[in-house]
Amino acid sequence: MRPFFLAALSLVLASAWFAPVSLAATAKATPVQQAGVYKVAIEPGVSLDDAAESMRLRANALNLKLVAELPLSKQVEANTGKPQRTTTIFEFCDAVTAKDLIDQSLNFAIYVPCRIALVEDAKGQGWLIMIDINVEEFAKANKLSPDLQARIQKVRDGLDEIIRAGSKGEL
Repeated sequence: MRPFFLAALSLVLASAWFAPVSLAATAKATPVQQAGVYKVAIEPGVSLDDAAESMRLRANALNLKLVAELPLSKQVEANTGKPQRTTTIFEFCDAVTAKDLIDQSLNFAIYVPCRIALVEDAKGQGWLIMIDINVEEFAKANKLSPDLQARIQKVRDGLDEIIRAGSKGEL
């Protein structure tokens, strides 16, 4: 594992306002967006472990708490006895923003905490993937206050920053 720097939405909500983009992504930190999915390839030379550690550190620096880490591929491997490609789900949360959104509508509880999946494809390429939203349209459609909209946008921007740091193996 390479050395890392010390130091380091709650909501990711679905929206029907997505701009499809070609899935022909390079292995650079260029986001791919399609049908509500936002994903970034992990750059060459960055291991999946380094990407995961970078995401943990960046989340900490942004004050987004890592509330769960679910190593799905390890569970499947334990159940089947067969090696699996990596699939790990990270769940990050800004608890106060999550609580305020749920206070607005109990239905928003299904979106918390925010999830980022680290997935290895059949070719061995690592990807970081999350639900993509248009916060402005979501806030407008759900009549959210400007303050809550701004906090949701901050969380969304933080998740993007976490993914980009992970894809490059940076803090």
